[in-house]
Amino acid sequence: MIKKPELLLPAGSLERLKTAFMYGADAVYAGVPTVSLRNKTSITIEEMKTGIDYAHALGKKVYLTINLFTHNSDIPKLEEFVATLNTLKPDGVIIADPGVFDYVKEHCPQIPRHISTQANVCSSLTVNYWKKQGASLVVLGRETP
Repeated sequence: MIKKPELLLPAGSLERLKTAFMYGADAVYAGVPTVSLRNKTSITIEEMKTGIDYAHALGKKVYLTINLFTHNSDIPKLEEFVATLNTLKPDGVIIADPGVFDYVKEHCPQIPRHISTQANVCSSLTVNYWKKQGASLVVLGRETP
């Protein structure tokens, strides 16, 4: 059976999230600036919950980006955001940092973990490594030929 490709679009606001689905997206990815590299986003946690509920009502998906590379000063923000994941109920999280991956795996093991293009995965060896860690999807680095 051939699997249909998923049309995935960015959603930096609740309005953009709804617009992406109106124009045919199967899924969107979004993040809050405190724990992702999506610093031009304006979506709040409350809007994220509204957007995820909206998407699920349409049979669509929302992936949350937690793709920052953590410094010790980021850990409290990360802990606070991860604590909301069980309430938000995203379809997956997109992660770049191995420490963040382990933290999410420990605290929200039921949420699929995807590896971000920001992790610079460029070989099957690294894909296999992330698969063994529990990643359900690995986005190859932009540098991959």
